[in-house]
Parts: sequence; C-alpha cells; structure tokens
Amino acid sequence: MSEIDTFLTQKKIVIAQRQQDFTAAPERATVQIKATSWVAGSTGARPVKMGEIQVLTDSAPGLAGHALGPSAPEMLLGALASCLVHTYLIQAVLLNLPLDHVEVEVKGALDLTGVVGLPYTALPQLSSVEYQARVTSSAAPADIERMHAAVDETCPVLNTLRLPTPVMRTPSS
Repeated sequence: MSEIDTFLTQKKIVIAQRQQDFTAAPERATVQIKATSWVAGSTGARPVKMGEIQVLTDSAPGLAGHALGPSAPEMLLGALASCLVHTYLIQAVLLNLPLDHVEVEVKGALDLTGVVGLPYTALPQLSSVEYQARVTSSAAPADIERMHAAVDETCPVLNTLRLPTPVMRTPSS
C-alpha cells in the first residue's frame, strides 16, 4: 500500500461530490481567488497573502534582497510545480490508477537585463520553462502515458502559462 493511498481514497470521494455539485449547479464550478502583496518595510521583502495563507517573497542579494523567501518568478514556477502534482493526483483518481509517488521539477530561465533598466530586445519574462514529472505507479506504461496526457490537458496553471489570459491593471480606488 502506497503512502498516498489514503489521500487518494479521500480525493476520490471529494471529486465525486464536486462532480455532483457542478452538474447540479454549473455556475458553482467557477471560483474567485485572489492574492495580495505589499512591501514589508525597509527589507524590501514582499509578503503575499493567498486566501488565508501568507508567504514571504524576496529577491536575491544581487537585486538588493535578503533571500528571505522565493522570488516572484520562483513562486510562479513553484505554483506550476504544485498545480502539476495536484493534477496528477486528480487524474490518478479519475483514471483509477494506483500512485506511489509524484514529484515535479520545473525549470526556467530569466533574463534580468530589462528588469534592471538596461536596453532589452524582448520583454522580460521566464523562458525555456520545462517540467519533468517523476511518477511511480504499478499501472501499465500506457496508462501512465494517458495520465501524463490528461495532466498536460487539464492543469490550470500550465494552461494559463501556455494560453495566457490577458491581465489588466484596474484603477486604484
């Protein structure tokens, strides 16, 4: 028995309930979420509140930070890694596949030229983003490949990065 079997059993029950809820009331499937960040005094560190959870983000000393937490681009890669792992768990439940272990590593490159005010040819953004999923399961290789394909298709953060949603600045109140 895998360490995550108990969780997958619970997840299966909850997903079945959400399927019933969203079938009965499709508008409930869309949820509003938000994150808020601010500067924490003279350190320049930036607390970020997401729901009821708060994490501290910072820059590396090379950008006058104190490395008190991940940088915003690292947070983005972390959000992608977390969402991919969660989507693997969901797909294992939906495909009824046993799962012993899932680990996702996400890497990317960031050209800081424009960030520090030097001339740039492309807008500053993460590039060369790639992930590696390490999945341990007793399922057949073809079933694992189906799960990989389903994750690639249904991971919300992955889809947001691949098919960007316009982000607009709204006026301050």
